[in-house]
Amino acid sequence: MMDLIWVGLILVSLVFGLLNGRTAAVSAAALEGAGAAAELCLKLCGALCLWSGVLKLLEKGGAAAVLGRLLRPLLLRLYPEAREDPAALAALAENMSANLLGLGNAATPAGIRAAKALARGNTASDSLCRLTVLNSASIQLIPAAVCALRGAAGAAQPFDILPAVWLTSLCSAAAGLAAERLLRRPGR
Repeated sequence: MMDLIWVGLILVSLVFGLLNGRTAAVSAAALEGAGAAAELCLKLCGALCLWSGVLKLLEKGGAAAVLGRLLRPLLLRLYPEAREDPAALAALAENMSANLLGLGNAATPAGIRAAKALARGNTASDSLCRLTVLNSASIQLIPAAVCALRGAAGAAQPFDILPAVWLTSLCSAAAGLAAERLLRRPGR
């Protein structure tokens, strides 16, 4: 659907440019926008590589395992089915750690591993639904991707949004958990 919207916007721009005799301005704006997008992608790529590297260093240095042990009581409360599956618990801890660092791209593979471990046949278990909710509304201590985007866009202090991010991510996770609890099938 988004493809159709973008194509429609481009076609409308071209038609109005033709009708107003400003095709050169439309072409120049398109090329300028493409160049700015490529530059932004390169800046973001560098920042995301940095934070993904930090996550890998935390894993190699054992800090991720310490964080996993610290998160274990919370994870066992949220995902009681994972108690008997150490691989699922490790994937859940890795997913939550990456989300806490604001690295959704690094959280995805661990989230997929955890989802496969929590899946029960062809139906979504309560834990799988909870994982989806918490992964979508992740609590972020360091919103690395957003701060990288702000820095690439020229913000003087890209990390000045931390209190707002903490508050909104806590509220979104709480609302998601409340909705999951309310919409859970009766009898569970």
